[in-house]
Amino acid sequence: MNNREIVVTEVALRDGSHAVNHSFTIEQVSRVVKALDDANVPFIEVSHGDGLGGSSIQYGFSNTNEMELIEAAVDAAENSAISVLLLPGIGTVEQLKEAHKLGAKMVRVATHVTEADVSKQHISLGKELGMETVGFLMMSHMVPAEKLLEQALLMESYGADTVYVVDSAGALLPHEVKERIKLLKSNLKVDIGFHAHNNLSLAMANTLAAIEEGATRIDGSVRCLGAGAGNTQTEVLVSVLERMNITTGIDVYKMMDLAEELVAPILQEPQEITKGSLVLGYAGVYSSFLLHAYRAAEKYHLDPRDILIELGNRKVVGGQEDMIIDVASELAGYKIS
Repeated sequence: MNNREIVVTEVALRDGSHAVNHSFTIEQVSRVVKALDDANVPFIEVSHGDGLGGSSIQYGFSNTNEMELIEAAVDAAENSAISVLLLPGIGTVEQLKEAHKLGAKMVRVATHVTEADVSKQHISLGKELGMETVGFLMMSHMVPAEKLLEQALLMESYGADTVYVVDSAGALLPHEVKERIKLLKSNLKVDIGFHAHNNLSLAMANTLAAIEEGATRIDGSVRCLGAGAGNTQTEVLVSVLERMNITTGIDVYKMMDLAEELVAPILQEPQEITKGSLVLGYAGVYSSFLLHAYRAAEKYHLDPRDILIELGNRKVVGGQEDMIIDVASELAGYKIS
């Protein structure tokens, strides 16, 4: 693996939105983006945790309009490119056009792992707008590698520059990551990416497994600021890769400093593997469900783990947040009876 180049996308200002109840301010985004830019991070993703248009009663309202955050990020970045996430059915083509007009250079179009066909319009539009365009296959643990390949080929055919294996639940094991990345690398012409969550304490191991099998686009979240137990910790990742003589171009000291001085104070509590986030990985549940499950558990006097396990049993996926309340009410009724 020596002498390879890895391109890192920093996702704390998008995935981390889940962890702080979508409360990022313009000042926070500006300061963090400026520091990441100074550390030479190539891509910085900024949007609601559930992507463009995610600010809603179902997914959680943003304290600050995401377009204002995107504009602030673009203004603060001199060299880094600002990325946005878009989930078809939540984000719209008009919102993508607006984000592009504000200066976003990359769009990552995210679908459930079996629903790549709904990404065609948005991937095509991203290409028309001249943006770098990424296909983002969420909950990749839920299907066999062959099915994942089928869906990745669709995204490639729509014009995606990169296709990501996305471990939204932090449920994949290293050998499963290797199997998926190896198959995609052997059959796709475009770059392969990997996005990890740390719910089973495997984000770094899984990321290194992905790189070993040929993934060249990797996500990280500084200070592990992301949904659930967070993502692969960016400042640790670039340190490890430098030890392995793998090039990222990112300044390790500056990443350490900004993690400690700018991002740590934003965290409402340290990103740890709690019993809740551990169950996310154990049950294979979408990482952004964690805070919703805690709220539902409090309302219905339940153990949030019971809610998350049942969601996993029902194979509930991102976009079905309304099911959390349904499941909680059913469990409460069962227990009361």
